[in-house]
Amino acid sequence: MDDFVKFLKSLFLLELLKGLGLTGRRMFSRKITVQYPEEKTPQSNRFRGLHALRRYPNGEERCIACKLCEAVCPALAITIEAEEREDGTRRTTRYDIDLFKCIYCGFCEESCPVDSIVETRVFEYAFENRGENIMTKEMLLQIGDKYEAQIAADRIEDATYR
Repeated sequence: MDDFVKFLKSLFLLELLKGLGLTGRRMFSRKITVQYPEEKTPQSNRFRGLHALRRYPNGEERCIACKLCEAVCPALAITIEAEEREDGTRRTTRYDIDLFKCIYCGFCEESCPVDSIVETRVFEYAFENRGENIMTKEMLLQIGDKYEAQIAADRIEDATYR
């Protein structure tokens, strides 16, 4: 008996008709697709996108070369080299992040004691040539300088929720 029911369903293409019925019902309903370049979806202020290195208001870079972000990175995407300056402070000579390896987990941001490395809300970036995925210290500082106002505003807003 069960085989006969299966035969009738396959003979009359019942599954196909169910699928076409569902498609027909949804065809004339309101569309929820976002037309991306013209329309943007709302974004959380805690979104983790492109990395940036921040500076103090006097222009000095914040990174003290403690290498906590390098140690905590699960993808091993961060490479740091440091040396001591004349005044006895340590600063980085090399700070590279491989964005192909990075999983945007935010551990580097959370481990930084001076709030130097942050992940901005920038998600619209692309690479055209080989090697552009490696973000150097200078590139990260430029991104930090460019988006400092947004980063600072997000930090203040985030602190109010804690």
